[in-house]
Amino acid sequence: MTKLRGKAIVAQSGGPTAVINSSACGVIQTALGNPDVFTGVYGALNGILGVLDEDLMDLAKEDPGEIDRLRRSPSAALGSCRHKLKDLQKDRTDYERILGVFRAHDIRYFFYIGGNDSMDTAAKLGQLAREIDYEMIAVGVPKTIDNDLAFTDHCPGYGSVAKFTAASVMEAGRDTESLYTHDTCTVQEIMGRNAGWIAAAAGLARRSEEDAPHIILLPEVPFVIEKFIAQVQHSLKKYKRCFIACGEGVKTPDGRYLGEAGGSFATDAFGHAQLGGASDAVRAIIETKVGVKCRTNRAGTAQRNAMHFASATDVAEAYLVGAAAVEAALEGVNGKMITLVREGNGSDYRCTTGLAELEDVANGEKMLPAEFIGSDGISVTDAFRDYARPLLAGQAEVEIADDGLPVYARLAKHMVAKRTESR
Repeated sequence: MTKLRGKAIVAQSGGPTAVINSSACGVIQTALGNPDVFTGVYGALNGILGVLDEDLMDLAKEDPGEIDRLRRSPSAALGSCRHKLKDLQKDRTDYERILGVFRAHDIRYFFYIGGNDSMDTAAKLGQLAREIDYEMIAVGVPKTIDNDLAFTDHCPGYGSVAKFTAASVMEAGRDTESLYTHDTCTVQEIMGRNAGWIAAAAGLARRSEEDAPHIILLPEVPFVIEKFIAQVQHSLKKYKRCFIACGEGVKTPDGRYLGEAGGSFATDAFGHAQLGGASDAVRAIIETKVGVKCRTNRAGTAQRNAMHFASATDVAEAYLVGAAAVEAALEGVNGKMITLVREGNGSDYRCTTGLAELEDVANGEKMLPAEFIGSDGISVTDAFRDYARPLLAGQAEVEIADDGLPVYARLAKHMVAKRTESR
């Protein structure tokens, strides 16, 4: 089979993670290692916006050592964005612009690292490319700390945020334990819009009955205030303290988010509710209805970028899916997303890669299954522990400078000369 020759472009999208750069490194190094097929390897500055604005970086001009350091660097070194393209059937303008930029630079391979919306973008670009007879291969690389992409056992980024969450709850729980005579309750807010995968990871911190968290609030379990008050009172009676791990996407029985940004349902570029404040709502309930002092913790973006405590397994698998995307493209695979396939568990845990249709991934969402949620609705089961533990394994390698702090990649960003008119 004659391989399609041309340039490759890689872009990152959505919220950064501790390991999304490892996936980019896998794409870049594997593509640069095949110069007979890839006549150049570009990076898009700030995701799909970089393509629309023709802000392209020549990654072949970067220091190879700095590219390799991406494996050990958090956040999105190429720059990310939250930009949802319009419906292809209603407005082709942006899609045609992207393909116009691709054509101008002879870009024939598109590797998009992201979540559902990114897979949707890649799928629609592929669809239009076929319609206008432009030869191009699009392959998706999974990324999301939320772990809610369908068709993959888990997502790169999840293992590290789960590890950070469990450890921080473990440590903050000891703080609450030591000061229970004054700070009786603590609520730690944890990321996760609709799925409770990250909040569930807090349950890994509970090695003994008295350990935090005593209550886990999951988006999949409706928040009933009367039931919650009784659960807090039970924990206070039994342990003299109560530590609550609160998913930011917790909802009331009528489907409303417990935490609303600015007191209203503000939305981001994708139309998703911007969450924040669930822990404040829970604290108010505890202090007014239970009558005890309550503190709140909110790690914010620190929880998804904690490379200093990242999972070695997560870093390796993130690189794996990036490299696998290029290898699949070299075999002519098009319109697919790389998936992680679990083989074995516990000490026998192994992981390989598979493929899923971009369109299927874009339209799917994987919630925390019922068998992972305790019968009380505020804990996790042994089945979840068995699922999650291998993903946290190992300590990621981090380069440390003489000042005791990490050294992270900083790309020079050699910009490519523009060949099209500005949009």
